[in-house]
Amino acid sequence: MPQLSPKAMWLTAAVIAVLTVAAVVVLWWPATAGLTGDKLVSNRLDALKIGLSIGLGSGGVVALYLSWRRQDSTERTLVHQQEVHTTTMAHQNLVARNTEHDAAQRRLNELYLKAVEQLGSPKAAVRHGGLYALEQVAQDDPKRQQTVVNVICAYLRGPYTPPPDTAGPRPLGVRRPLLTSTDRPRTPASAPNGGTREDQLQEREVRLTAQRILHQNLQPGPDPDHPRPEFWRAIDLDLTGATLIDFSLAHCRIANASFRKTTFIGGAWFAGAEFGGGAWFTGAKFGGYAEFAEAKFGSYAEFGGAEFGGYADFAEAKFDSYAVFDEAKFGGKAEFGGAEFGGRAGFGGAKFGGVAWFGDAKFGGVAGFAGAKFGDGFGFTGAKFGDEARFDDAKFGGDAWFDDARFGGVTWFGGAEFGGEAVFGGAVFGGYAVFDDAVCDGRVFDPAEHGVILPADEPDSTEGQGSP
Repeated sequence: MPQLSPKAMWLTAAVIAVLTVAAVVVLWWPATAGLTGDKLVSNRLDALKIGLSIGLGSGGVVALYLSWRRQDSTERTLVHQQEVHTTTMAHQNLVARNTEHDAAQRRLNELYLKAVEQLGSPKAAVRHGGLYALEQVAQDDPKRQQTVVNVICAYLRGPYTPPPDTAGPRPLGVRRPLLTSTDRPRTPASAPNGGTREDQLQEREVRLTAQRILHQNLQPGPDPDHPRPEFWRAIDLDLTGATLIDFSLAHCRIANASFRKTTFIGGAWFAGAEFGGGAWFTGAKFGGYAEFAEAKFGSYAEFGGAEFGGYADFAEAKFDSYAVFDEAKFGGKAEFGGAEFGGRAGFGGAKFGGVAWFGDAKFGGVAGFAGAKFGDGFGFTGAKFGDEARFDDAKFGGDAWFDDARFGGVTWFGGAEFGGEAVFGGAVFGGYAVFDDAVCDGRVFDPAEHGVILPADEPDSTEGQGSP
């Protein structure tokens, strides 16, 4: 609100004075015309009082107005000062927060760079510290979690040869020859990859630490819908060609994962793991127990050419889309009981050295076992095939159990070889079943002899039904 100038204030006072004089003059002469004596005096005194009252009242009004303006101006000034103070404080707080954020980012950058540098240290203890520092960086700044995981995966992809196991009892009665001081080696024995055995053992512990960091931080917790704060979300893993020791991602949740040509020494635990995207294990080698029980695979699961040296457990695993095990090798038992295949399940050319069990498994798409080789035994008891099932040219070294299985589409056994019993009791074929050139125990396979019950409109023999 603009302030009154001195000129305006003097002009206002002059106007009030003129109005007062005019009122007195009007009431003094015209209002007392014709009066004499006491009445004249009395009326003129009243006129003077009225005129002065008008002047004083006008002055009072102006004074009140000026007082209001002064109060309003004071209040506006206080409000403006408060606004300025609030704006200043907000700016200062913003500057402080930005400064604190920048300081925190600089601290994290320094910690990150220092941690990466520590991973290249020749001292195992320093490498341990670098891994834990990286974990702290990821916890403090979720935006860096994928970057930290990439660094840890790159470390695990580095070349590594585990130390040979030289432990074990020596033969009784055999003693080491005594060494003279000149005969004793002055340097530790070298290990296959150029370092000492002690160095390899220490590096093994560093790698186990790196694996534990991944395992611990990729677990959402008991309630996946409300994961724990430490959980690292939507993480991709690239462990292509890595050497992993007793590796575990059990009950972890991952976006995409690549384990192409990865070597798993000891056990590999993926029980209950969830792969939201693709999971690639092409050419991977599992030296011991490989557990994928109740694991969930999203868009793609690739195990083509993988080698399982021990027990491969895929019981009740769920494959939402493609599941490819073509040319895979199973050295021990292969357990797929209760597994669910939403798309194509490819086991073409796969080799099963031990028992292969697919009891109660469900195949939503094509089940391809063409050219597969089965060793000690094979079971599809109670399995359900929603689409085409291909077992043409497959070789069954032991017993093959298809009792109570359900075949929804065309089932191909053309050229299959059954070395043991082939049991189809209770199996239901919804489409054609082709057994051209199939043999059992060196003889031509007779479907009726083995309990194969064809649909009502299916011919009694498969003559003329060629294998594709």
